[in-house]
Amino acid sequence: MSSLNSWLLDPALHDYLAILKGARNGFVYGVKVRFPHALIMAILFGRGDWQSRLQVIYKATKQHALNLAKFVSLYKALLLVQKKLNGGKERSADTFIAGLLGGYVVFGDRTAINEQIVLYVVSRVLASFIPRAGAPYSKTPSSAVRPIPPNPRYFSIFAALSWGAVMWLFKHRGETIQPGMFNSMTYLYRDSEAWKDLRTLFWHNT
Repeated sequence: MSSLNSWLLDPALHDYLAILKGARNGFVYGVKVRFPHALIMAILFGRGDWQSRLQVIYKATKQHALNLAKFVSLYKALLLVQKKLNGGKERSADTFIAGLLGGYVVFGDRTAINEQIVLYVVSRVLASFIPRAGAPYSKTPSSAVRPIPPNPRYFSIFAALSWGAVMWLFKHRGETIQPGMFNSMTYLYRDSEAWKDLRTLFWHNT
């Protein structure tokens, strides 16, 4: 066991084993994120019997977990290849190139799950351009880089524009909204416009 631990801690193998660990973490994180989401969506909006709903939950969780595992491992592998080609030195553009190629290969196929993940990522990219506040989220040092929240005034404008835009899209161009969000918005804003009696007002939609 000690010899195995020594082998696992060999600095020469670190970058290669990090690819394997990245795949593991991507898979676990995908399960943790997608399973509860798919379960709640099946309860709220699912159709058919529970056997078919469980199949949908399983397929969604599997695709999310495997895609994250593939992306993390491919991203790390591409970083390593670029580093090797550049004489062992990392360049600033290496992360962009690795993410670009990994994103195309893994998430370039348009499925409902991939679309949700890409929209999540692009929203974070856009939000990163909001001017930052003066202090990080937490003063507890956890890493060299500590995320700093958006400036409150600019965030208020960003939130207002986001909600104004999505509500206009829902009303006038609903076909352009991602299906999961469209179903949620339909439940919130359209289904709440109709009822037949006390039961369908408070307990169940018409």
